[in-house]
Amino acid sequence: MSEDKVTPVFVFGSNLAGRHGKGAALWAKQHRGAIYGQGEGQQGNSYAIPTKDARIKTLPLADIEQAAARFKAFARANPELTFQLTPIGCGLAGYTPEQIAPMFQDAPPNVQQPDEFKAVFENKK
Repeated sequence: MSEDKVTPVFVFGSNLAGRHGKGAALWAKQHRGAIYGQGEGQQGNSYAIPTKDARIKTLPLADIEQAAARFKAFARANPELTFQLTPIGCGLAGYTPEQIAPMFQDAPPNVQQPDEFKAVFENKK
């Protein structure tokens, strides 16, 4: 029997209301089992990191950083999984990769960084 290639867990920016209506969140709902009404955590083959509040207002960077820390702890606790991180916070939430990428620089090796974040890491060397 051949072993199927495992699809990475899709990590996307969300809102605390769990209204996955646009961008990567909508894609996660349509393709990776994101659950409408769940704003953070693992759901299906995806993981939501909130970048907006329940009223769809952008969260402060400190709040996103706390959610990023919870995600990194989850990734460390699940080394058998691979996580495909999207450039969360850099689309509808309006932050730049320079503001968000440092939150993920110490992510475990099972987290695949987006190109936007890799570019920030390279520029800091």
